[in-house]
Amino acid sequence: MLWCDRIVTYTRRIDLRSDTVTQPDETMRVAMSAAQVGDDVLDHDPTMRRLEEEAAARLGMAAALWVPSGTMGNLIALTVHLRRGDRFLAPRAAHVLEAELGTAAWLAGGMPHALEWTVGPGRIGVEDVRAFATASAPYYALHTRLLCLENTHNFAGGTVTPPDEHALLVSAAREAGLLVHLDGARLWNASIALQVPPAALTVGVDTVQVCLSKGLGAPVGSLVAGSTSFVAEARRVRKMLGGGVRQGGVLAAAGLLALERIDDLAVDHANARRLAAGLAELGWEVGVPETNIVIAAVPDVAAALTSLDRVGVQATSVPGGVRFVTHRDVPEADINEVLRRINSARSTSPAA
Repeated sequence: MLWCDRIVTYTRRIDLRSDTVTQPDETMRVAMSAAQVGDDVLDHDPTMRRLEEEAAARLGMAAALWVPSGTMGNLIALTVHLRRGDRFLAPRAAHVLEAELGTAAWLAGGMPHALEWTVGPGRIGVEDVRAFATASAPYYALHTRLLCLENTHNFAGGTVTPPDEHALLVSAAREAGLLVHLDGARLWNASIALQVPPAALTVGVDTVQVCLSKGLGAPVGSLVAGSTSFVAEARRVRKMLGGGVRQGGVLAAAGLLALERIDDLAVDHANARRLAAGLAELGWEVGVPETNIVIAAVPDVAAALTSLDRVGVQATSVPGGVRFVTHRDVPEADINEVLRRINSARSTSPAA
């Protein structure tokens, strides 16, 4: 992949850095402005209550709690589940290990242990769990208490764990006496990719976190779900972390509309496949995406991002590659435009 030195200025930039850049449309803004509200800390805002009940039902969980971010949702779950010094297991490069500022250790007090991808990109196996969940270790050894799964796996390229594989991992954790938390920030994407209800991907877990602002258009918000007793404690921890809201119904109204748009994620997946296929035709080293994340391996990540920026295409870096994320604010026409811009900027030398 070579780029020419000429610079063409594009006034309209196409943002593929993340599906978090989506903005609420006019319909969502109207819903937010008309939301019935109350003081959520004192009385439990009525629209927030509706959102939490709807999300819990979709996830097959007893209850749910709105939180400002997925990072806070994961932190709350780990804080409730772990005792200080407890080890928790997670797939290598999981979001809780790589992109949450070490809060699992710093605030939740857990000792993280990364499990290698032995089944596929972002996917661990049953034996990997069993190997580090030994209950017969001496008193001074690390106590493994929690398995933290991630579906889809962000940094592996939005890869999906199917229901049967998920069930085996949860069963292995249960046999070893472990709790299970599922980071499902993009669980909706996994549900669409596998054509199964979201609840089919949460079977057996103690807690799950899902995001409303990734690809669904909500400006902010995630939910953490579990048993009623867990959510009662989670509400206390959220307050400790400064995550309580007052008239939260304004934000919850956006979340309710976001839940109605989950099926739209199929368009993002199709656009990701279109982008990947087009990049491959242009000589990029890229696999077929399972959901809405495309990762292309490049020899010089910084140079690739600079070249993309020159043609008005925004992406982000991952180790050894460039990450593109398709979303509702980038239609198929823009995907075609991205490929056109990249193609037009390629070197015309025979080595290109």
